[in-house]
Amino acid sequence: MKVKKALKRLAKAETLLTNVIDQYPAGKNGLKELLDSAKTSLAQARAAMDLEVTPPPKKAPAKARESKQSRLSEAGRKRISAAAKKRWAVARRKGVNAVTGDKLKKSA
Repeated sequence: MKVKKALKRLAKAETLLTNVIDQYPAGKNGLKELLDSAKTSLAQARAAMDLEVTPPPKKAPAKARESKQSRLSEAGRKRISAAAKKRWAVARRKGVNAVTGDKLKKSA
């Protein structure tokens, strides 16, 4: 059981015992003294657990890595240009527009 939950339950039990102790008369077979000692035990248990409770140190939030803008290298640009020129040449041989795929019109 987690410490915080245990502390809440102990506090609730202590409150209930206090209510019961208040309802009993003082001289009834030592019952009030017995309940009072139980209440004292609960208070000691709560005090001992309060000393134990220390919040764990918080980690700093992880920083996102900065993304580099990818830029096309000169060699990459040349390869793309050469591939495009090849596609256009093939399309011209077939008589088709390289971009739209429509048939080319013959000019006068």
